[in-house]
Amino acid sequence: MFSSFRKKYGQFITSGVQLTLLAVGAESKSPKGWLVCLALIVVISLFAWMSTMRRRRAITDTPTSRIASAAQGYVELVGTGQAPEGLPLLSRQTQQPCLWYRYRVVEGAGENSTVVEDDESDASFIVDDGSGYCVVDTEGAEIMTRHKETWMAGNRRHTEWKLLINDNIYALGEFRTLGGGSVDLDARSDMGELLAEWKRDEKRLLERFDLDKNGKLNETEWGLVRQAARREVSKMHIEARNESDVHTLRRPSDGRHYLISNIDPKLLARRYLLWALFHLAFFISALGAIPYVSHQMIKHEAIKAKREADHKENLQRVDKMFEKYRLPASPPP
Repeated sequence: MFSSFRKKYGQFITSGVQLTLLAVGAESKSPKGWLVCLALIVVISLFAWMSTMRRRRAITDTPTSRIASAAQGYVELVGTGQAPEGLPLLSRQTQQPCLWYRYRVVEGAGENSTVVEDDESDASFIVDDGSGYCVVDTEGAEIMTRHKETWMAGNRRHTEWKLLINDNIYALGEFRTLGGGSVDLDARSDMGELLAEWKRDEKRLLERFDLDKNGKLNETEWGLVRQAARREVSKMHIEARNESDVHTLRRPSDGRHYLISNIDPKLLARRYLLWALFHLAFFISALGAIPYVSHQMIKHEAIKAKREADHKENLQRVDKMFEKYRLPASPPP
């Protein structure tokens, strides 16, 4: 759910929702409606401007790291996107081999349109920058791609976005290295788990360590069990430390921007700058328009109050005229 919110939020700050609010204000045809829409535009534009600038700074201020030597933490990676070993991921609509896809199916058009399907893949893929491989987790990422297809089938509009195999991938996220020398091993804990596992198969445990065949393990035999477990755990730890490191990229735990794209980072930074200027222009314009609209609203309310007063005064004048020319009532017989 939180991942979905992050993606929708990323689309929101580059969606121009202010234009929709302007249309709503125009439809209201009242200063009060305009004032509410302008106040919303001010808040939304300021928030979107700050968020867009933060995204741009993340791109421009984070240096590119090499996978083999990248520090643990927030990094920027650039490399070639590769599918994991085995069957490649196929896009839902076009069945094209890819790294990631998203699709949407909309039925109808205009105000009568309905989103029938809207989903995306969650499989990881690999980025190779020549110095090493990194497994990229797409969960929680804002993904921007230049591959977009739209077509009509009957009264349904299909749209599909994709990251393709061998795309040049740009990614910002939290870099972590797992396995090998970085793995955290606890000999006491692992030995306890191994002994518990052996105890569950009591028959096999007795076959291995019941030297006097009396159906029980004495203190000496338990000592042999612990020695064997210690040797087994030591062997497993040596094998674990000899395994190759696995580099991963995932959504930052501190809430920083997680971005995956096949668009050049310079173009991404420029795009965010243009959106930031767009939001800033709307913020300044709406903020400057609020005093004028407030004055118009006060003026409108004053005119409305005057009209109501005049109407009331006219009614009173008519009542007086009727009272003046009203015929006297006939005396009772």
